[in-house]
Amino acid sequence: MTTMLEVVDIHAGYGAMPVLAGVGFSVFGGETLALLGRNGVGKSTLMRTLIGLLPPSRGDIRMDGEPIAGLPPHRIARRGMAFVPQGRGIFGKLTVRENLLVGARAAGAEAAGPEEVFQYFPVLKERLGDRAGTLSGGQQQMLAIARALCGRPKVLLLDEPSEGIQPNIVQEIARLIRRIVESAGMAVLLVEQNLDLALQVADRCMVMEKGRIVHEGAPDDFRDETVLRSYLAI
Repeated sequence: MTTMLEVVDIHAGYGAMPVLAGVGFSVFGGETLALLGRNGVGKSTLMRTLIGLLPPSRGDIRMDGEPIAGLPPHRIARRGMAFVPQGRGIFGKLTVRENLLVGARAAGAEAAGPEEVFQYFPVLKERLGDRAGTLSGGQQQMLAIARALCGRPKVLLLDEPSEGIQPNIVQEIARLIRRIVESAGMAVLLVEQNLDLALQVADRCMVMEKGRIVHEGAPDDFRDETVLRSYLAI
């Protein structure tokens, strides 16, 4: 398997406050790696560091073998990383079509057209001319993922895609994530509080605690009550 994302000894924080304290892991093409952990342990900080919103103070990040640590977000996007932030981050006053075009243009010449993502999200084709703010919460999350896919990413970062979404839509998003990974062969890093969703879609899971990766294993390992109590306070 090809290593699409490699993170080595990453340290990062905000001013004098350190958050990440030597994070390291790899994600392979065609794989979904779920990052679990309690609130405030550094998961979102890691995502911001990977996409270039927060420069690391130490360590190395490589995507498809090329160093990207410290690059600005637009250059990282052009190299093939896409980010779906917590809260979706769609442009509510723009139409669905315009949101998709933003995703395509951000990634540059190799971007996919909107038609390519409709195979996963046919409902968006029906709403192309509507303002994104009029979509339901589930449809907005689909739009956020579709916008990221318009860049034909090598690595897709998903931060809490189930947040604020009805359970039946969460299941649909889980099926879509699996289908996207299988058909596109990209690497997916998923941050998710919904353990059921994470275990459904992940090939591997890891737990973060106090800015470090403290446990890693197969999804079945995380169905063990001892593991859940030890690392996730469940």
